[in-house]
Amino acid sequence: RKLSIRGMASAVAGASEYRAVDVHTHCYLPRYMQLLRDRREVPRVVDVEGQSRLIILPGEDEDVSTSSGRPIGREYYDMSSKLSFMDRHGIEVSVLSLANPWIDFLSAEEAVPMAKELNDEMQSICEDSGGRLYGFGVLPVQDPEASAAELERLAGMSKMRGVILGTAGCGQGLDDPALDPVWRACEAHGQMVFVHPHYGVGREHYHGTGHALFLALGFPFETTVAVSRLILSGAMDRFPDLRLLLAHSGGTLPFLAGRLDSCVKHDQEMADKLKHPPSHYLKRMYYDSIQYQTPSLACVQQLVGQERLMFGTDHPFFPPPGGKDLETHVWPSTEENLHILGRHFGDAEEAAVLRENAYRILNITPP
Repeated sequence: RKLSIRGMASAVAGASEYRAVDVHTHCYLPRYMQLLRDRREVPRVVDVEGQSRLIILPGEDEDVSTSSGRPIGREYYDMSSKLSFMDRHGIEVSVLSLANPWIDFLSAEEAVPMAKELNDEMQSICEDSGGRLYGFGVLPVQDPEASAAELERLAGMSKMRGVILGTAGCGQGLDDPALDPVWRACEAHGQMVFVHPHYGVGREHYHGTGHALFLALGFPFETTVAVSRLILSGAMDRFPDLRLLLAHSGGTLPFLAGRLDSCVKHDQEMADKLKHPPSHYLKRMYYDSIQYQTPSLACVQQLVGQERLMFGTDHPFFPPPGGKDLETHVWPSTEENLHILGRHFGDAEEAAVLRENAYRILNITPP
C-alpha cells in the first residue's frame, strides 16, 4: 500500500531559526518493518510485554545487557512522526536512508528484488512529502553487478540522491576488489555513497555495557578501519571521482589523519603504493557534523574545511532519555549538534553546514 504523507507536510516557517538540511537521518520503511517482523533471528523486531523491540546488532541477543534490544516505535517508520520531529527542530529537509543493517543479511536472490522494492517505496514517500524529503537508496551488495544496475536506475529517480552502503561492502570490506563495479557505476552516474557502520570493531571489549561502547567506540572505529583500508587499497586512485559521505564525521579519521600519513610514509610496503598521502583522499570526502562537542567538530573542519561538512541528527536513534514522549519533546542529542554549530562557526559558515552545502552537494531544492 502506498504511504501518502502529502497532507502531513507542515510549513517550517516559525518552527525554529535553523532551516536545516539533515543528511544523516534514518527510517525503517514499512516494507522493511514487515521483513524484520517476519524474521526469527537477528536482525528482527520482537514483541516483549506488548512493546516492539528492535534487535539488530551482531551478538546483541547473546549479551544480557542488550538481549532485549531497544524500544522501537512510530518514530522509526511513520513519516508523519519524522516530519513532526523535523518541525520541532527547525529541519527544513531530510535526506532519508534505511537504517542498518540494510539488506546485508539476505541472500543475493532475495536482496536484488527487495532493493528495488525498498527504493521504489522510498521514492514514493519522498514524492509525497511536499519537497521535505529526499532519499539515499539501498543496494543488493551481495551481487555487485546487480548493484551497479540499481545505481543506474536510481540515477533516474527524481528524489534519490545516492545510496547508503555499510562498511562491510559486499562482505569483505570497502577495499574488496569485488566492489569495483559498484564504484565504477557510482562514478558514472555521479551517485553519492553514504558510508555507515554496523558491525563494530572491538566487540569483544564491550560486553556488559549495554549499547553504549558498541555505539561510542565500535561504530566510529569500524568506519576508521574500513575507509583507511579503502584508501590504502588504491581504490581512490582508480576511482578519482568517487563521492563518499562519511557517517559520524568519519569516525576517528580526522583526528588520526596525520598519524595515518606518517605511518604510510614510513612503511616500505605502502610508501610508494599511493599517488598521494592518505589525508589527500580524506580531504576529497564529505562528512556529517555529528560530533556532540566543539573540539571534535573543529578537528573535522581543520582537515576538510566547512565546505565539505553537512548537518546530521542520526534520528531516530539517541531519543530523549527517561521515557519522555518522543512526539512532543525536543531531542537533546539533536539540539547538542545544532548548538555546537552556532558556538563554533560564524553566521556564514553555520548556514553553509546547516543547509547550503547540502543544497549544493546533493542538488537539493528548498521547498
